[in-house]
Amino acid sequence: MTIKDIARMSGVGVATVSRVLNHHPDVSEETRRRVMAVVEEQGFQPNTNARRLKQQTSASIAVVVKGTMNMLFADLVERCQQLLQDAGQDASVYYLDEDDNEVAYALRLCRERKPLGILFLGGDLESFQAEFQHISVPCVLLTNSAGELGFPNLSSLTTDDEEAACQAICYLADQGHRRIGLLGGNRSPTQIGCRRVQGCRRAFDELSLPFDPRWSELCRYSFSDAYDAAKRLLERCPELTALFCLSDVIAIGAIRAIRDLGRRVPEDVSLVGFDGIPLARFVVPRLTTVRQDTQQLARQGVELLLRGLRRPCAPVHGVVPFQLLPGESAAPPRT
Repeated sequence: MTIKDIARMSGVGVATVSRVLNHHPDVSEETRRRVMAVVEEQGFQPNTNARRLKQQTSASIAVVVKGTMNMLFADLVERCQQLLQDAGQDASVYYLDEDDNEVAYALRLCRERKPLGILFLGGDLESFQAEFQHISVPCVLLTNSAGELGFPNLSSLTTDDEEAACQAICYLADQGHRRIGLLGGNRSPTQIGCRRVQGCRRAFDELSLPFDPRWSELCRYSFSDAYDAAKRLLERCPELTALFCLSDVIAIGAIRAIRDLGRRVPEDVSLVGFDGIPLARFVVPRLTTVRQDTQQLARQGVELLLRGLRRPCAPVHGVVPFQLLPGESAAPPRT
């Protein structure tokens, strides 16, 4: 019996089981009870000697992933791990809830595990502004820009989220949509969701499209939250003919909600997502989405971190190109 078996039997991820067994606070009580029920039923005994040995050693690189349901980060993690392995570096991956403070967690890692460098996958700039000055190892933030923070040991790479979102709205407008809703994201000014919303509003203004504040619904980056949010939004505003979803995960959850409401995609409601995760090519209908270049994000991010490990150098803040990929989920509205 391994933690993989426990994860399968309890219906959660391996990372979640690990957090439960290690008494991490970032697990809901319901999930903790479900995992521990399986542990007790199966008589599972964690290997405490192995855990103790692991706590006494430090991996070369820490990869801190903000959001356990963000499938874009799953792709990035895999690519980063392979690139680090090719460079002869070991890496440990740490998953946090999207509402957790990733910098506070990284500070704890620095005290307990002493990594040589840190890759942050996702991050809230407010957390970096408050506490990052206490981290001295080289760091790279992927999918958000830290250029305005001015830390000498923090580089960043991101997509032009505002422009990408603007183009997504323009694409829907070109299809003939005028009642476009926004679904998902955290609108804090220090998070990427805010920049995507800014891009949407810019497009609305430039195209003279109407926008009612009621046409927007927040949710977390998860299938289930997106499903619930999409149902709320469309039940409140049935006049909407299209939705721009702030991630592909949110868009996929919305597709199921639209179907359960007795409506169809794209015949009744068109959808555009954001991220370009591999799953977007295989859902029905195939998702129209903004593709972030995870290959470039991973490659350039790892190169920046390795460069910082070799010698002190000035931080770099770059923008990786995006691509709007037409699919089957967006079409002209029915007249």
